[in-house]
Amino acid sequence: MTEPPEAPSAAEPPGADARTGPPGGPGSRRRGRGSFVVARAAEALPRSVNGRAVLAGTAVSALLVLAIVCGSRLLRDYDSALLPYAVASVFLAFGVAYRYTVWVSAPAARRLLARGWGSFFSADNFRQAPTAVPRMIATYLGFQKFLGARSHARWAAHQLIFWGCVLAALITFPLTWGWFTFTSGTGSGPDYEMRIWGVKILGFDALSVVGWVMFHGLDLAAVLVIPGAAYFLRRRMKDRGAMTGQRFAYDMVPLLALIIISVTGLLLTFSSLFLHGGGYEFLAILHMASVVFTLVYIPFGKFFHIVQRPAAVGMQLFKYTARRGDEIFTCRRCHEPIDTGPYVENLRGTMRDLDLGFDRWAEYCPRCKRVLRGNAYLSQVKKGFQ
Repeated sequence: MTEPPEAPSAAEPPGADARTGPPGGPGSRRRGRGSFVVARAAEALPRSVNGRAVLAGTAVSALLVLAIVCGSRLLRDYDSALLPYAVASVFLAFGVAYRYTVWVSAPAARRLLARGWGSFFSADNFRQAPTAVPRMIATYLGFQKFLGARSHARWAAHQLIFWGCVLAALITFPLTWGWFTFTSGTGSGPDYEMRIWGVKILGFDALSVVGWVMFHGLDLAAVLVIPGAAYFLRRRMKDRGAMTGQRFAYDMVPLLALIIISVTGLLLTFSSLFLHGGGYEFLAILHMASVVFTLVYIPFGKFFHIVQRPAAVGMQLFKYTARRGDEIFTCRRCHEPIDTGPYVENLRGTMRDLDLGFDRWAEYCPRCKRVLRGNAYLSQVKKGFQ
């Protein structure tokens, strides 16, 4: 890492020279030409990003359709009753690819992705810390221990939702695409075979514990999701801190969708077992509509953080490997540790890419930033009110 610039004085905070100067002077003309170039680039950027995003979404959707056709053995194993779910999953693939392309087009996300995947596939990192990748995946992606520092109840509720949704996805998508099939092994009796892409994987008795779990896996997922979603829904309705900045479509709709999907799924099983199929058709349509809505909603709502989360795991790996090299960057003013040197330089690079003009602030700890801002206010703004 190059030698950082000298710390600014209290009267001149970092980046002040980029914001001051007489109007109409040479600096103003330079800034005017630069602003014009930036404005032109900003006008052209959305069109190019949108084109790439549409192309990526179309390509991913086409690949998924091809995978459905091939995985179901040219639709021989495909259940036409599941067509709405399959169509919704194709829209989901398009939306995720589209928004992900738009997201990584931003400088900050692009650097996050580059650093994260660079650390993930680094041979040096694997040699120095071969267990780092599994531990980071388990800690930040699987068990999400960082949530436990905020609240153990929130962590438990998040774990219920996470593992319930993972279980539901592992069952629903392969069945929807015709990749998994369950057929009677004898034509009569309780023996069943589970086939993947037409190949027999497992034979089981439908009346055994294994058989019960196989046919009620989605019910188990619903039992996990309902208490977790109910906890967050109650928190959104009771906690003043959560209520202050929440938006109904962004914060409440995902939780309501999860609860509706889970409840209607359980009611389908209840109708089949205890009501002899009473109300089954209505519940099936309601369940299908809620699932389709949620799948289409995922790329453009709060659930998109599920797709973004692996990039954060890569950044944690990037910071961990940098710490192993003792590359700790200290505050330019108080000399307290801030973070790893590569991480601070990465942050400065992002600020430069965004043309913010105050990337040197990254070299100061939060406390010193507040002190420098306060001193600059006292020296450059009149004290008190007149």
